[in-house]
Amino acid sequence: MLTAITILIGIIALLLITAVLIQNPKGGGIDSTYGSGANQMFGAAKSADFIEKATWALAAALIVLCVMSYFAISQSSGAVLPDLQSR
Repeated sequence: MLTAITILIGIIALLLITAVLIQNPKGGGIDSTYGSGANQMFGAAKSADFIEKATWALAAALIVLCVMSYFAISQSSGAVLPDLQSR
């Protein structure tokens, strides 16, 4: 279970990095990168909205998976931090 969550966290992190790098901080983003072809195909506002929504969805999924991995680790070991007095 923990291995699957860890792999999903890695995949989502890479997708989130890609989504953030596609965006342009000045508002151009994917529309200005691919020229008028993207504008004709998706529309100027629709492609930017899709990338922004995808970024928020990926960020939310990453947070949820990180919380799930916390609980999976704490349930499998009984505690998050090892007992230092037993050493």
